[in-house]
Amino acid sequence: MSGAHIESHGPHDKSIALLISVLALVLAFSETLGKSAQTEALDANIQAANLWSFFQAKTIRQTTLRTAAEQLELLGGGAAAKKQIEAWRANAERYESQPEKNEGRKELSARAKKAEQRRDRSMTAYHHYELASAAVQIGIVLASASIITAMPVLAWIAGALGAAGAALCVVGFWFPAALHLL
Repeated sequence: MSGAHIESHGPHDKSIALLISVLALVLAFSETLGKSAQTEALDANIQAANLWSFFQAKTIRQTTLRTAAEQLELLGGGAAAKKQIEAWRANAERYESQPEKNEGRKELSARAKKAEQRRDRSMTAYHHYELASAAVQIGIVLASASIITAMPVLAWIAGALGAAGAALCVVGFWFPAALHLL
């Protein structure tokens, strides 16, 4: 009798097995893309931290030179002192903006902000991939349960979760900020 029971679900089982295969494929993509986004976010975060550290070092140097110039100016002095004051102020200005090397405070700040934006975009994408993975994993479980219980509604829910997971992968890849605007 159980053989007839299994036999009666045969054609549906093949469809559900195909659904599980597609869900596993979506899961593989979401996991791979998620790991890549996570790695990119970590890299961008390190880059931003390094650039902000470099920015702080330039700020300290600039402040030191400006303070030294002001002190020497207050003390007064001859032509040599004025020449040194001008040199220190020129260096302090060079620390503010150095477009030829892309290493002035202005340029470092812009580079660090870009790295932060890259980090934030990658982390947002990563969260979409994580949600996609969770939806697809639940879908795989429900699809498997639909074979055992012969409840087609579980397969339909699994398919819907798989579609939601695939949609989250698309959003994470091309439009990571789209869902945060809602």
